[in-house]
Amino acid sequence: MTGPLVQIENLTVRYPLGGGLGARGVLGLAPTNLEVQRGELLAIVGESGSGKTTLGRAMLRLIPAEGAIHFDGTEIIGLGRRELAQMRSRMQMIFQDPYSSLNPQKTVGRTLSEVLAHVGIPRAERRARAEELLSQVGLGADAYPRLPRAFSGGQRQRIAIARALATGPDLVVADEPVSALDVSVQAQVVNLLLDLKAERGLTMVFISHDLGLVSAIADRIGVMYFGRLVEIGPAARLSRSPAHPYTALLNDSMPPPSVAAARATLEAAAQTGAVELPSLMDPPRGCPFAPRCGHASASCRETPPALHPHPAGGLVACHHPLNTD
Repeated sequence: MTGPLVQIENLTVRYPLGGGLGARGVLGLAPTNLEVQRGELLAIVGESGSGKTTLGRAMLRLIPAEGAIHFDGTEIIGLGRRELAQMRSRMQMIFQDPYSSLNPQKTVGRTLSEVLAHVGIPRAERRARAEELLSQVGLGADAYPRLPRAFSGGQRQRIAIARALATGPDLVVADEPVSALDVSVQAQVVNLLLDLKAERGLTMVFISHDLGLVSAIADRIGVMYFGRLVEIGPAARLSRSPAHPYTALLNDSMPPPSVAAARATLEAAAQTGAVELPSLMDPPRGCPFAPRCGHASASCRETPPALHPHPAGGLVACHHPLNTD
């Protein structure tokens, strides 16, 4: 089938605050439109609390959401439990924390075998299939009978990756899959994900706060701020010539390679003071980034910008986009 693998329209998430019938709650994800192309690696970046994880979980219907999600042509918001369970094997998530995402009471073999049973693999074939999955993520067959506590953080994340791959998915959403790991093993896990993506022809949504990392591995990048996509475009263009001031701020905040420059960056940050993010309880009328933006005008404070095409490619939600030449 041609066309995007995932197409979301006005996808919206509200977190309830109580208050009885009619209470609308906090807006965790503003109405969002996004396409994920078949075979691409789309990165979603932003600060903590920007809505990255909310978008990823809503995309897989792991949390309640409004709007429409078309997965391979099928609208899944309206699917019942049985139909959604059948679709679930085609879309999987790798969670951020490998220490909490695995059941400490289940051996690796049991964890993988239960997934394989769910997708109809006969009992007699499950151990061999599980050991094959472990081999694909760089672990030996001796991992099969052991509990998660016997493994390091990087090894646990490899087990979590094997579990996600056990269903034979088309789409994998990786939610900050290396942020909880030591720096020494982060690159190994990222390279593993890239190799598996290429070998299996996966479509991947890679959620991260590290713009430098995703600029090196992604096809496209979506930048989120305050529950909104503020820019989407080719990775090379966003890292070289961002259109939204917030994307430029993320670029500028990446640590420079020299110690002296890094110290200068820290000193400048100390003089700037703490950043006050907008309140979800009392969201601003206009652009939520306006209080931090050196290009903001009166219209920015009054009217929220919509995503629109940028001359250099991609989309940007900004009244005064950068690098328009």
